[in-house]
Amino acid sequence: MNNNSFQQAILEGIPKVLPKYKKYEEDINHAPKRKKILNQEEEKLALKNALRYFPSDLHAELIPEFKEELEKYGRIYMYRYRPDYKIHARSIDEYPHKSKQAAAIMLMLSNNLDYAVAQHPHELITYGGNGAVFQNWAQYLLTMQYLATMTDEQTLVLYSGHPAGLFPSHKDAPRVVVTNGMMIPNYSKPDDWEKFNALGVTQYGQMTAGSFMYIGPQGIVHGTTITVLNALRKISKEAVTETAGKVFVTAGLGGMSGAQPKAAVIAGCIGVVAEVNPKAVKTRHEQGWVDEVFTDLDELMARIKKAQDNKEAVSLAYQGNIINLWEKIADSDLHIDIGSDQTSLHNPWAGGYYPADLSFEESNEMMANNPEQFKVEVRKSLIRHVNAVNKLADKGMYFFDYGNAFLLEASRAGADIMKEGSTEDFKYPSYVQDIMGPMCFDYGFGPFRWVCTSSTQEDLDLTDQLATEVLERLMQESPKEITQQMQDNITWIKGAKENDLVVGSKARILYADSDGRIEIALAFNKALREGKLKAPVVLGRDHHDVSGTDSPFRETSNIYDGSRFTADMAVQNFVGDSFRGATWISLHNGGGVGWGEVMNGGFGMVLDGSEDCDRRIKSMLFWDVNNGINRRSWARNEGATFAIKRAMEKEPLLKVTLPNLVDDKLL
Repeated sequence: MNNNSFQQAILEGIPKVLPKYKKYEEDINHAPKRKKILNQEEEKLALKNALRYFPSDLHAELIPEFKEELEKYGRIYMYRYRPDYKIHARSIDEYPHKSKQAAAIMLMLSNNLDYAVAQHPHELITYGGNGAVFQNWAQYLLTMQYLATMTDEQTLVLYSGHPAGLFPSHKDAPRVVVTNGMMIPNYSKPDDWEKFNALGVTQYGQMTAGSFMYIGPQGIVHGTTITVLNALRKISKEAVTETAGKVFVTAGLGGMSGAQPKAAVIAGCIGVVAEVNPKAVKTRHEQGWVDEVFTDLDELMARIKKAQDNKEAVSLAYQGNIINLWEKIADSDLHIDIGSDQTSLHNPWAGGYYPADLSFEESNEMMANNPEQFKVEVRKSLIRHVNAVNKLADKGMYFFDYGNAFLLEASRAGADIMKEGSTEDFKYPSYVQDIMGPMCFDYGFGPFRWVCTSSTQEDLDLTDQLATEVLERLMQESPKEITQQMQDNITWIKGAKENDLVVGSKARILYADSDGRIEIALAFNKALREGKLKAPVVLGRDHHDVSGTDSPFRETSNIYDGSRFTADMAVQNFVGDSFRGATWISLHNGGGVGWGEVMNGGFGMVLDGSEDCDRRIKSMLFWDVNNGINRRSWARNEGATFAIKRAMEKEPLLKVTLPNLVDDKLL
């Protein structure tokens, strides 16, 4: 399809003439069939809800087709309306548009649905098994049409993937406001998602899927690298940590978890990752994110031992169940240094976790047709999983929860996972509690990212260079408290290109604090103004950040004043970003730890080279980081109090309430 035809297809929106029926493509990685949860009247309602996107003269033909999808897959995806053109991050000027900001958003959401990026592209799911960009293809088509025709005096409103419409606003307002899964609190249980998603009235936007800010597994490689490095530092008895030959065992090669093997190699250790889905293993191996693949456990064990002896930095995938791998290792004399898990246990009953002793296909059949028995099998497997981990931890392995609800679901299954004498605290820490919280988030360091909308390597190379120059300059005046963080990021960005991290859009990520984010953004905007960069740059972050997410078992697990179960911070971030210069904003129920377990807010900002953009950069990025630092400081986190005091010294208009500490002896 040439670019004129592509633009015409976008501008048409939902075709007036019924498109040709599209055959179900077996070789694509598809979402698992969802369980039957609607009664007969609710199924009729789901059909009515889907059909309202189409004129009434098409209903008679579409009803049997949509009914079949609902019965067969548990959802109405409208496969017939999947566009004929390839969806990927094109150059910004290839998208039809009246607003550059809207065109940048089209590029970003297209990247989320790129076959090389998305986990289940035909079901519009980017990662995590259920992290959706849209609920169905009609929503995609209509949203793209709205974005292509809107001006900088309008705002597009998206209700859980549904484009409610364009509303008059103004140039300083966000171009798009996204909400996903905003449920009345009593309706946020897992089965509520199943029911209301099947009805077509809400969706699970994950963290960066439904907010158009996912950049492929690179988006988590950096954070995973830092996590692995610092986990190894925690167990190191040497002043300088030796990572060569150390072994990291974990699970998952999907959308987010696919970063783990690459991160292990960058950290200089041996990464061993189990994955039950053959298509996911194949994808990561073809992309070069996994070096070697094994299906035989004895062969894998021998390879791990050889890598240990030779002190290699290598990634090894086991195509099979993680429980079998853990049990095999636990019964051997092989030493494992660090361990974790990144299966999608926020979604345990619908494809996020596969029980042992059932094949991948048998599990998919059972979760759809015998969901109660599937729950029994998952819980039995979690108990076995934990028993093997406990055995290795007793031998000296450092195990940490990766924020995927592994510990939470294991505890609910009755596994031996709680601290002795406690009904609330787990045996093993969350990686945020032990590593990312005190070392990064409290000091304002989090996953700052950018995308070059020219989609050229030249622009990405220049942004890498500019970011490096900024960080090296800032490090000269950085206090000792953040020296390690600064050095880790300089090392990362210098090696980013050679590590071949780009999948999809020309994007980059690094962990930066408020000063770093602002100065890097200003450098990019100046380069745009001077014509050194070819096209606008989109700024964003993972919601998994200093301020973006209220998640008691992950992002805010190192908040100890009792407020970790509150969600004021994420909502305040969403609202505050909206009037300080964000191009689009998003607020989601659900994320990496599950529906009803977390609230997260994100943003996107388009840099256009203007002087006014400098103003927006300084205002929005300063707030976006320091709101979270302030909340962490009020919780009496020492690093955050240091960081917020430093921010107040630099910005006289910032005045926050600081905590007074109580002598524990008085209590």
